[in-house]
Amino acid sequence: MNIENYPKLTVIMRGYSYEQAMLIIKLLSRYEGKVGVEVTTNNPDHLKVIADGNKQYGDKVNIGVGTVTTVKQAQEAIAAGAKFMLGPQAFSEEIYQLAQQNDVITVPGAMTPTEIQTEINKGADIVKVFPAITVGPSFFKQISGPMPGLRFMAVGGIDIKNSQLFISAGADYLGIGSSFFNKQDLENMDEQALDKSIQEFLITVSK
Repeated sequence: MNIENYPKLTVIMRGYSYEQAMLIIKLLSRYEGKVGVEVTTNNPDHLKVIADGNKQYGDKVNIGVGTVTTVKQAQEAIAAGAKFMLGPQAFSEEIYQLAQQNDVITVPGAMTPTEIQTEINKGADIVKVFPAITVGPSFFKQISGPMPGLRFMAVGGIDIKNSQLFISAGADYLGIGSSFFNKQDLENMDEQALDKSIQEFLITVSK
């Protein structure tokens, strides 16, 4: 996957049923790659979601894997068609090598400037500042001075109310979990309401 095509918004699908995940992927496929899908490894059927999602909608939405902590998880997700991978922590050299060999975007987790630079030196394409809500939007503004040109993703505690604050402060990308959709809308598989949430987030981050 080309880094230039990486979407500004990523939906983090943790705890979704297979049916819910496939519905969200279908809805996102209408938006020409503007919102990516991260399917976390602690969903029991995450590999099936990635594989089936790519088979049906892979040309219209970027699907990746999240909560990658082992080489095996990375290998399995890449085999299923994951175009990017995120982790809550640093990636091992083996994971970076595997990703580079398969043109998969790497987004490891970090929090301090030293951790961020370490992952960049190892080959990270984007650094996931996690949990972003702990350091706040100002962190991104402060760090961009001594560390210009790096790509940052804010993940953890991001919602529609604070998303623009993080973007304005210097976060290039946002990863949004349970706050992306209303829980009841998801449980009811309410396509219209879920689609409205997608539109609202896109409008908010484009301001």
